[in-house]
Amino acid sequence: MPLPIVAIVGRPNVGKSTLVNRLAGNQQAIVHDEPGITRDRTYQPSYWQDREFQVVDTGGLVFDDDSEFLPMIREQAMLALSEASAAIFVVDGQEGPTPSDQEIAQWLRQQKVPVLLAVNKCESPEQGMIQAAQFWELGLGEPYAISSIHGNGTGELLDELIIHLPIVDPDSEPDEIKVAIIGRPNVGKSSLLNALTGEQRAIVSPIAGTTRDTIDMIIEQGETRYRLIDTAGIRRKKNVEYGAEFFSINRAFKAIRRADVILFVLDVLDGVTEQDLKLAGRITEEGRAVILIINKWDAVEKNAFTIYEYQKDLMSRLYFMEWAEMMFVSAMTGQRVQNILDAVEKAHTEYSRRVSTAVINEVLEEAVSWHSPPTTRQGKQGKIYYGTQVTTQPPTIALFVNDPKRFNENYKRYIESQFRKQLGFKGTPIRLVWRGKKVRENEPGPNRAAKV
Repeated sequence: MPLPIVAIVGRPNVGKSTLVNRLAGNQQAIVHDEPGITRDRTYQPSYWQDREFQVVDTGGLVFDDDSEFLPMIREQAMLALSEASAAIFVVDGQEGPTPSDQEIAQWLRQQKVPVLLAVNKCESPEQGMIQAAQFWELGLGEPYAISSIHGNGTGELLDELIIHLPIVDPDSEPDEIKVAIIGRPNVGKSSLLNALTGEQRAIVSPIAGTTRDTIDMIIEQGETRYRLIDTAGIRRKKNVEYGAEFFSINRAFKAIRRADVILFVLDVLDGVTEQDLKLAGRITEEGRAVILIINKWDAVEKNAFTIYEYQKDLMSRLYFMEWAEMMFVSAMTGQRVQNILDAVEKAHTEYSRRVSTAVINEVLEEAVSWHSPPTTRQGKQGKIYYGTQVTTQPPTIALFVNDPKRFNENYKRYIESQFRKQLGFKGTPIRLVWRGKKVRENEPGPNRAAKV
């Protein structure tokens, strides 16, 4: 049974995201002094006493305005409420009850989910009781005076909250593959998330920068559980001003670090841009498994050779990711989207695979027999004594040699290509660590056995 969900709702700029960060014990939700920062619904784990649950942040509710993203924000908030075990309605204690609060309260009274009323920005305990008392008129029961920034009153609120939550054993939560959806603005990341989940999970708009927070969504296919993480589009640094977009991009970079597999989304109509190359470099540096998602394939006029021409052109730019699987899809029509999770599972398997030392040294022996290590200008030849895999995620192989400086980049790439040819590792980077090791030429033992 999944963890129960607690939806945080309210009008814009009352401190919902600050409360979410307080309950989750981190700063994942973007907080900025500007209305409408949160748009999609975002989930974070939380706990109180011996109970664990998920808290979902939502965009500010405005019922009498259909401009820009507001109708889609309302839809996301309503979806959050429909799956929640309880809701916390956040209001601003410093402003007092507003007509918007009254309207939201009337809507909440019509819902089946239990609602707790949190009167935020009550920084002073003495004044807080007076501020909170004004909100009895909303007809939602006792108003709890809290300060999301300082934590005042949140304990009493949570004591009441967990009464409404079902008891779930957190140890029953299965393992999951974390999948981050990364790319430039408007390449179709949120459309892809919606296509994978089969619901309007993220707001999709032609306006660049629609997605701001990272959006987590858990889905299951067969016995495998996936955590999909949609992220903000990453623009060139010089084009990003300090504010909501700055924080969005930082969270996108954090999403890369906490993911196992990256769905790197490219717009087939744009090809590989300079910004795409920079993103690809960042993903490679982080050492994550990658699937190249070439989106908007439905917009390309095709013949029998088109896909091969595009593959060749894309790989000429992303040659350092030639190990990644490339998938031509349309998030809009759903073309080939159903195959993505199978590719993710295969990439994750390779990303987590461990190869025995004996097999690694067999590959090394054959590779060196076909192409001997180079000789320096001083007449000194590199020698590989043996190799062993030291870790996974990504697979990392330590090669013990007489002197790493005797191996040029071409030969290092050759050895890596031989590992890929013989062992696969499709979809994941592999790292080779070249370690100097002083070994006497007449020294017996296993270290000499792998040298050829």
